[in-house]
Amino acid sequence: MIGMPPADSAPVLQRLTASERDCRAQDLPQPLLRSGRSYRPGAEGSVSVLVVAGSGGHTTEILRLLGSLSSAYSPRYYVVAQSDSMSEDKIQAFEKSRPQEDSQAQFGVFRIPRSREVHQSWSSSLLSTINALCYSIPLVFRLRPDVILCNGPGTCVPLCLAGLGLGMLGLKQVVLVYVESLCRVESLSLSGRLLYPFTHYFFVQWAALRDKYPKAIFLGRIV
Repeated sequence: MIGMPPADSAPVLQRLTASERDCRAQDLPQPLLRSGRSYRPGAEGSVSVLVVAGSGGHTTEILRLLGSLSSAYSPRYYVVAQSDSMSEDKIQAFEKSRPQEDSQAQFGVFRIPRSREVHQSWSSSLLSTINALCYSIPLVFRLRPDVILCNGPGTCVPLCLAGLGLGMLGLKQVVLVYVESLCRVESLSLSGRLLYPFTHYFFVQWAALRDKYPKAIFLGRIV
């Protein structure tokens, strides 16, 4: 069973992006990649969120974080790896457990190839990541989310790159929010190291990481 989010996670989520119809878009940092088209995520009402779920504890952590989001964060697009057999069940159970007022909120689950399997060699990982990127680009360009939210599974790397691509082409600025997993105490995950320079919000849950990475936001445990 998925536990309740920590008491301080709701304020944290309000910092991630605009909320409700009175969005807080003015609180967002300027996108790292500028485009010729001005766009404020959530400026037209609800905030669409692409959520990257991963096997093991990644999905449990990200769903705890999502537990503080209102129905204004809709639709919610969940992306899981094709070889992940458990995350979709957790997502379906989570959505069914949401408050009654969220019953009309839209969500969908999508699958892409995994970027890297456990113990996969680095040379073959490059090829599998390129393959995953080929699936991620058309998916992200079709969904055009306001926010991409992830917490470390390798699947998030090609999806975030696709989100950056939308901004580079001037189609839409996607806010990238990365929450490093609670289990990363003294070093970032590989996904975290790769995405750290490009995210708009990069949260860590241990002070040791905050001290090593100046851009990181440390608010204690948030999942």
